[in-house]
Amino acid sequence: MDRPPRPVIDIRIRTCYLDEQSVPEQNRYVFNYTIRLANRGERPAQLLSRHWVITDANGKVEEVRGQGVVGEQPWLRPGEVFEYTSGAILETDVGTMHGAYSWAEEDGDDFESPIPRFTLSIPRTLH
Repeated sequence: MDRPPRPVIDIRIRTCYLDEQSVPEQNRYVFNYTIRLANRGERPAQLLSRHWVITDANGKVEEVRGQGVVGEQPWLRPGEVFEYTSGAILETDVGTMHGAYSWAEEDGDDFESPIPRFTLSIPRTLH
C-alpha cells in the first residue's frame, strides 16, 4: 500500500515595523512578522525546530536556531493552520529573513520546509 505524499507546508508571511519600539538614532529598528503555516498535504506533521538567517542592510548576518516557534511545537493535521507572531531587531531600517522549518511525521520521518526570503523595512513615504 502506497503512503500518501509527504505533507506540503504552505507558508505565508506578513511583516510590520514597530515605530514605538524603534530608536533610529541608536540604530535600533524593531519589526514583527506573522507566519501562517498550513498543512496542504495528506499526512500530519509536527514542527520541531526553526533556522533563521537574518541579514541587515550592512550585510551583517545573524543565524538563529531553536526548538519550535514561540515556545510551541504544533502538530498540523491535513488542512490545519497554525499562526504565530514573533520579532526581529535590526541595526538598519531594512533587512531580510529566510530559513527553514524542520518537521517530523508520525512514522518518524523528518523533512524541512524552506521559509522564503522576505523583507523587513520601515514604511516608505512617496512624495
